[in-house]
Formats: sequence, structure tokens, C-alpha cells
Amino acid sequence: MAKLMFAGKEGGRKSPSLLGYTAMINEANIAGIANDFLEGSDQFLVAVKVTPQNKIMVFIDGDSGVSIADCIRLSRHIESLLDRDVADFELDVSSVGVGHPLQMTRQYRNNIGRRLAVKDPEGEKITGKLVDVDENGVTLEKDKPRKGKKNQKEPETDAGNTVYVPFEQIHEARVQVSFK
Repeated sequence: MAKLMFAGKEGGRKSPSLLGYTAMINEANIAGIANDFLEGSDQFLVAVKVTPQNKIMVFIDGDSGVSIADCIRLSRHIESLLDRDVADFELDVSSVGVGHPLQMTRQYRNNIGRRLAVKDPEGEKITGKLVDVDENGVTLEKDKPRKGKKNQKEPETDAGNTVYVPFEQIHEARVQVSFK
């Protein structure tokens, strides 16, 4: 996961504002700044969180991945539009890592062919290979039930046992990492 953090004033330098306007530190404004910067690239904003202490966390993803240099560029852009003399802040720009749940259709499409664990609102879990994504949900080839050895490296999928899960029935979906 690419990650970059800045905190406090750097060398007493005041960050410039855009056309005299200092962006307010709230999720909507930070999301607008990030989306404008990422527009036209293969990268996209996944989430923005701002704490009451002005800790800004920006999570991005990309069709071709995200590098530390990508995080640095976006971080510098956001920082250039905020004024630390108006409100001090901590800025953390990072790529979504394996530990982050999928949140956008685009993320699901980028993970076709990989194994997912999908939880419904009641906490029931389905695991299997992601084989298709449309605007309303995902299709998984469910894992075959495990038999025998407990330390089987990776469960096999059952191509004859596919299930369609609408997005509104997905409480959480995470990519399952395989260490073969």
C-alpha cells in the first residue's frame, strides 16, 4: 500500500490558496479537490475522512495501481489549496490496501478473477472467485466445501456453483490474499 503523511507546518511555509480562496477542511471539499486532480487519469478517489482534529485521510485506487509518487503528487496538490494559518491539519494520502473493503464498482471490476469474501447485512459470508460485475452486483464462483486436510493452500472454486449478489446485499467485500 502506497502511503504518505504530512503533519504540522513545514519550515514555516504558508501553503498557497487557489485564487485567494482557502479550501475548507471538510470531506466534501477535500473530495472535490482530489477528484479534480485525478480526473482524466486511471486513478480515482475511494474515500475521504476528516476527524474533528483536522486529520485528513484520503484513499485512492487506480486501474493500474497507485505508487508512492502518485500519493505525493496528490498530497502536495491538496496541501497547496489549504491554508495552515487558517486551520492546521494532518494529511494522509494512501492507496487502498488489501485490508480495505471494496467500495466502488470500479474496484470490483479491477479484481475480476480474484477471490473475494462477501458478507451480507446479517453477517453471512460467501467466498469465491469474482467472475463478473455489472451495475447492480457481482457474480461469484463459490468455493467448494473443504474436505480432508486443513492446510490446503487455496480452496478450489466450483464453476457449476455460481451465485449473483446484488450490491445492496453486500455489507462488506474484501479481496482474499493468496500466499502460494
